[in-house]
Parts: sequence; C-alpha cells; structure tokens
Amino acid sequence: MPELPEVETVVRYLRPHLVERTIVGFTAHWPRVTAPALPKDFARQVAGRVIRAVRRRGKYILLDLDRGHVHLHLRMTGWLLALPSGDPEASSQPHVTAGFDLSDSRRLVFRDMRKFGRVGYLDDLAPLEARLGPEPLSSRFTPRVFHRLLQGRRRRIKPLLLDQSFIAGLGNIYVDEALFLARIHPETPASRLNFARTRALHRAIQEILTDSIQHDGTTIINFQYGDGNTGRFREKLRVFRRAEQPCPVCGTPLAKIRVAQRGTYLCPACQVP
Repeated sequence: MPELPEVETVVRYLRPHLVERTIVGFTAHWPRVTAPALPKDFARQVAGRVIRAVRRRGKYILLDLDRGHVHLHLRMTGWLLALPSGDPEASSQPHVTAGFDLSDSRRLVFRDMRKFGRVGYLDDLAPLEARLGPEPLSSRFTPRVFHRLLQGRRRRIKPLLLDQSFIAGLGNIYVDEALFLARIHPETPASRLNFARTRALHRAIQEILTDSIQHDGTTIINFQYGDGNTGRFREKLRVFRRAEQPCPVCGTPLAKIRVAQRGTYLCPACQVP
C-alpha cells in the first residue's frame, strides 16, 4: 500500500493538473469506488465544484473544493493519471474504476487493478481528521510531543506506529526502516522508550520520509503515478525485503519475523529486544 512518501509524490504530480480546474463530470466504472455513497450521489456533490488545492493528509489525497472536499485513498494498487480527454489513452486505460472530467478538457483517471481504492466527498473534514493522528513531518510533531504520545502505551512500537490514529501516513516499509535507523527492536513496548530513544526514532522517521519523498517514494511491486512513473527509493532501503543479506552497519544477516501479522525486517544484532 502506498505510504506517506508515495502519496505525497502523487499529490505533487496532480497539483499542476488540477488546481483551479472545475469538475464538470464524474463517471464510476466500478460501482463500489464511491462506497458507501452511490456514484450518482457523489457525481452530484462534486459537479461544478472548483478544485482550489490538492494536498495530502496521512495516506489520503485531498482535493479542497470551493465548497467541500474530495478524498481519495489508493489502497493497494490505485494509480492516478491526468490525460487530455481526447487522448485515446483516457478511455482505453485498463482497470479504470473512476474518472473526473475537468474544465480544461482533461480527464483524471483512477486505475485500480484490485479495486480497493475509494473516492468520497465530505462537506467538512472533521470526521476524517478525528480518525487520524499527527503528521510526522509537521513542525508541531516534535520529539517532546512524540514522547508524550508514547507514555503509558503498552503496545509494541511497530504496531503502534502503523496505527493511523496514532501517527498518520506510516506503513510497513518506513516503520521497519525507521526502527532500524534508530536501533529499536519492533517488539519493544512503546512505554519503555526513554526520551533519548524517542528522539532518535523521531529523527529516523523524519529522515527516512524526507529522503523517500526526494526519490519519489518506493516502488516494490505496484506503485506508479502519472505516465507510468515509479519510485526510486527502493535502492536505498536498508532492511526492508533484505532478509539474509548482510546488515549495512554490522554485517550480521538481516532477519524477517512476524509482528502483529506483518512481515517485519530487522537486524538481530543492531536491534536487540
């Protein structure tokens, strides 16, 4: 599933194609793409609305309209592509689940092979915000704020970091990478992290996310955006999907374990429980 850097990459691609364009039509090629709303109701809600801004919140893509908001979630295989409406590619893309027709004769195509991706409309973002934790790259997310959030938490640090209501945007790739960089075992109880270790983890999270954004995210299998562009951060991954390869720090073979039903990569020498 695309994580914060991948979604941020898509947002940066979409922004020049969408801002100040009017949505003149919407077509659902997969009826559940707008679930729980009906496609016809979603189409009515967005028709004639002007896209004022395109931004990211956690793993969501937000289109701020002149009234209301569209939210899109790519899930496992979602892919957004902006094309001229007259381009044959605009109507012949495989696995298209939805399309937005725009006022400049462009079409925003939502491709999704597995059909888990969703689009929705909200008059107010409060219900969405209530489900999401702080942004890990926000200036308000300081080491001390992070440490306060961890206090009294009995959960293991990896599943806690994956919880979108705790911190928004992190997923399996970047949690494994950040925990390795901070030398923290993924099964460590969150409340056991003192301020020094919390600060190290905070620094690692921000460093990994920033570096990945600069490389357009990570493509492992499916992540693509625009005209087939892929992320370039895979070559910089230190532990993720590198089981049995030598640790880049100490040379110990990297290991794969399961934590909260998630495949998890670590160095057993650098990340001691």
